[in-house]
Amino acid sequence: MQIKTVHGQAVTPYVADLARLRTEVFRAFPYLYEGSEDYEVSYLRTYAQSPESLFVLALDGTRIVGASTGVPMADAPDVFRAPFVAAGIDPAGVFYFGESVLLAQYRGRGLGVRFFEEREAYARRLGRFDWCAFCAVERPKDHPLRPAGYAPLDDFWGKRGYEHRADLRTVLEWQDIGEAGESGKPMSFWLKRVPAGG
Repeated sequence: MQIKTVHGQAVTPYVADLARLRTEVFRAFPYLYEGSEDYEVSYLRTYAQSPESLFVLALDGTRIVGASTGVPMADAPDVFRAPFVAAGIDPAGVFYFGESVLLAQYRGRGLGVRFFEEREAYARRLGRFDWCAFCAVERPKDHPLRPAGYAPLDDFWGKRGYEHRADLRTVLEWQDIGEAGESGKPMSFWLKRVPAGG
């Protein structure tokens, strides 16, 4: 396994593979994403437009099996910035973690922790952020597609030092598996202070 980091437009050669990976991983609960690779390519290119964006790639040989993204919140879409503005938190002081995706057969090897470590270290190196933040979808406990024995990642995130901020909320739209079209999905944020120092 190799971990590779790229920034901004340097991700361009990997965009098609990342779009396929995201579409595959996000079909699972809790996202249930009936996505399209064309949309994912467009989405990833918005990250590439920020020269300070970060892509952490996990490769098995030449195959991308996992990836994690981050971008200064000031460069993120308004749907992510707005809750912080409303709460009196300056988006300029927030580094936003887009998502982590990893093929199921590669889980349990520490890559999820590595994704957080790489993004946090990058936010520290940039030297101007007070917070690392990400958001997660909220699904009802009785959702019909919730797998038996499903365990949310709340404990994992808590062990990484992230605090759930239920007061920071937004809504994203996508098409669930089995839906006729897109619908709004409630999202809430998790935050962690960026420690001082390089």
